[in-house]
Amino acid sequence: MRRIVVIVLVILAVTLVVVALWPASPDRGQAAFFADRSYDFEAKRVLNDVAVAGGDTQETLQTIAGIDAGDADSWYRAWKGAGDRATALSAHTESTLEQGNALLRAHTYYRTAEFFLPPHDPRRPELWKLNLDAFYRGLGVLGVAHERIGVPYGEHHLNAVYYPGPAGSARRPLLVVVGGYDSTMEELYLSVVAAALRHGYAVLTYEGPGQGSVLRDQGLTFESNWEKPNGAVLDTFLATHAKPARIVLLGESLGGYLAPRAAAFDPRIDGAVAFDVWYDGYAIATRHVPGFIFWLRERGYNGVLRFLASHNSDPGSKWATDNGQWVFGVANPFAVMDAFKAYTLAPVAGRIKADVLLLAGADDHFVPPDQLDALRDSLTQAHSVKAILFDRASGGGLHCQIGAPSLWQGALFDWLAQTFP
Repeated sequence: MRRIVVIVLVILAVTLVVVALWPASPDRGQAAFFADRSYDFEAKRVLNDVAVAGGDTQETLQTIAGIDAGDADSWYRAWKGAGDRATALSAHTESTLEQGNALLRAHTYYRTAEFFLPPHDPRRPELWKLNLDAFYRGLGVLGVAHERIGVPYGEHHLNAVYYPGPAGSARRPLLVVVGGYDSTMEELYLSVVAAALRHGYAVLTYEGPGQGSVLRDQGLTFESNWEKPNGAVLDTFLATHAKPARIVLLGESLGGYLAPRAAAFDPRIDGAVAFDVWYDGYAIATRHVPGFIFWLRERGYNGVLRFLASHNSDPGSKWATDNGQWVFGVANPFAVMDAFKAYTLAPVAGRIKADVLLLAGADDHFVPPDQLDALRDSLTQAHSVKAILFDRASGGGLHCQIGAPSLWQGALFDWLAQTFP
């Protein structure tokens, strides 16, 4: 018995020594919050706006910690709670600066809470109202000069917001900004406008068919001939405002198609910025679709395809197809892919005569980086073309350089100063 006890004690002692001397695993940081790329990207999208009071770092991290990737209800509850707390804080803050900043954070959190919910989820209208209310109250409290403009569009109307620049901005180009597949006109203030105002530019943002309130309140879905809505916005604006020295049109995300498309048909546009590039919509939409899906479609196995679509568990592809059916006004995932066929710059890029800036990220999980070269090579008549590919090491490798706003903004404002001195 004593012998057994001694053996056990020796084994225990040796084990303790080995554990004590075994090298510890490095406590290395992680570049991702979630393994799922869609949830990770949207979480970083919130942090993207921290620099302009559209979020707070630890407030955001605490919110992220309460989310299970792939669980849209978990995502909704966490960000809705963050928005409610920021709104409550604004009501009990004496400093107008901090009150306004809290409202802008609430705007971001409410917008984010809506993101992964199905398009017609009954919770979305309330979030949209809270989002807009927080944003415009925040601008009012902060004293940010802005003018809301209704743009006649057939039997409907588009929406725009004009931010007058500081003294001297009339000598600089007017920066016109439009979002993309899911961004909102109000969000553009945080991603572009605030920085542009600091650099001395006046900015006109707008939302067209398939975007923001135009989609939600009027049911207008996307149209590929973007020169039509963009032209209506410029017509309305120029009818009541002085003609700017130059007009530079910047499109964000899918706006990387919309802005160059409009520039191909409107000589009033002196500069076009694709942030990021979006050359071939069908190639983007089908980038991660397995080949057997097309095989099944070609052979008419529609029942199998409907079954597979209804059991799609990938959050990113499910969101992309659900959002596509909503913004394009179509009824199934294949119709979404087919709708993207019209969103190609190949037939019109050769018409663009403006100065062009192209931005892209090497790790973009939406747009293949090779579309940067394809678009640059097709701009045969452009006055000038500058193309920038941001790599992972720079922090700008993600779609629209999410998480690195100072990086891409530095490139933008350098280009503007050099191209339109």
